Amino acid sequence: MDRRPVRILLQTTIPVTEDDWSIARFSKLGALLAAQRDAQGRPLYEVTQRDRGPLGAPDPVLSTLDASDFDQLWLFAVDAGDGLAPEDCAAISRFRARGGGLLVTRDHMDLGSSVRRLAGLGSAHHFHSTNPDPDPVKRQVDDPFTTYISWPNFHSGANGDFQEIEVVGATHPVLANERSPTGAIRFLPSHPHEGGIGAPEGEGARVIARGRSQVTGAPFNIAVAFEPGERGGPGLAQSTFHHFADYNWDTRAGSPSFVDEPPGDALQRCPEALADTHRYALNVAAWLAGSRGDAGPET
Repeated sequence: MDRRPVRILLQTTIPVTEDDWSIARFSKLGALLAAQRDAQGRPLYEVTQRDRGPLGAPDPVLSTLDASDFDQLWLFAVDAGDGLAPEDCAAISRFRARGGGLLVTRDHMDLGSSVRRLAGLGSAHHFHSTNPDPDPVKRQVDDPFTTYISWPNFHSGANGDFQEIEVVGATHPVLANERSPTGAIRFLPSHPHEGGIGAPEGEGARVIARGRSQVTGAPFNIAVAFEPGERGGPGLAQSTFHHFADYNWDTRAGSPSFVDEPPGDALQRCPEALADTHRYALNVAAWLAGSRGDAGPET
């Protein structure tokens, strides 16, 4: 029996904007996923990459996502709070309720706060002005260098460098790596001001990975997994979209003009860290695919 590829939508919450974090700045992720093959040489994934339509109206794809043939949505919330219309959030919520896989990621402070209206995964994201972290210790500035950005803004390192992560509890499939000496992913891209996430009660969610501030030493959550079940398909809340951005995988790809922090290049100089970064993305895709990911990704 023919096996169709898992259909993945890589999607931002802003219209096409050259000097911003548009979907073109996640091209390396798209290429990595599209290159995967099963044992018979057939594509594992069919990848669609797009920015949202004009603001002020429902997006034509997101607002009908539950009626589409997509299997996964990777939502990069790069907006200032207005990136998702109520109709978009409702359809995305129905998409996961009918079994779709969903990754939702944002960045510092209030960036991407339109995801708060999403059922389940929206409540995992803590912002400065809405749904702040219940722990007052985490409601304070961590990155002291980019002074116009307030909390949450955990400093895990420079763009282009990498951080060593902590596996929380039993190693989740998203973090598994049989080629690692620990059996788990150890490294992910760093970023000067990561956002805040947590595991909401009653949602079948748990924190699976943490980072640590390079400035204050404070621990912060990197990934929260929502297990599939009666609430819907698998979901993953991620602290920052910079774990997947071209610029963070290789700063030679360039960034929007408003990025003014000095970059690093340690990720490109450390094969183990780059391999972990790629493995993490492939693990996410396979886990979000559920039973449709049985063939497994290849690197």
